[in-house]
Amino acid sequence: MDGTEEKQPWTHIPVTEGEWAGWMKYGDDPFEDLTGPFYYRTEDDGTVRCAFRAERKHMNGGMFMHGGCLMTFADYALFCIARKDLQGTGSVTASMNGEFIESAGIGDLIEATGEVVRAGGSLVFIRGQITCQTRILFNFSAIVKKVKRK
Repeated sequence: MDGTEEKQPWTHIPVTEGEWAGWMKYGDDPFEDLTGPFYYRTEDDGTVRCAFRAERKHMNGGMFMHGGCLMTFADYALFCIARKDLQGTGSVTASMNGEFIESAGIGDLIEATGEVVRAGGSLVFIRGQITCQTRILFNFSAIVKKVKRK
């Protein structure tokens, strides 16, 4: 897109092969496509789980997971976790807070879960955690603002 085309709502693309078979991808987010790939699924209990496999491109110079990668993944997870509350509207991250607790390395399975704390008419409040196995890597909380699509 060159910025002049009409933007379409998120598409949900099922993954049918490989490690991520049974998971979903959001379609057409150039930054997340470049930094991911990130995936999500809805668990049997209704919670949303997001995940990706850490690659070299996700590391910093010390070969630990880059903090910007964790924040990008948390931002992705916000919209997956709150997608039911955001249906039919555009949305943007208005505020995000986080605490870096631990890091991960190449090959690690990185997962995020969370919950909508409150969904109002224009704001959705979300909190969550990014983990690797039993280790908490990053805590986050955020506010997503609903916006009208142009």
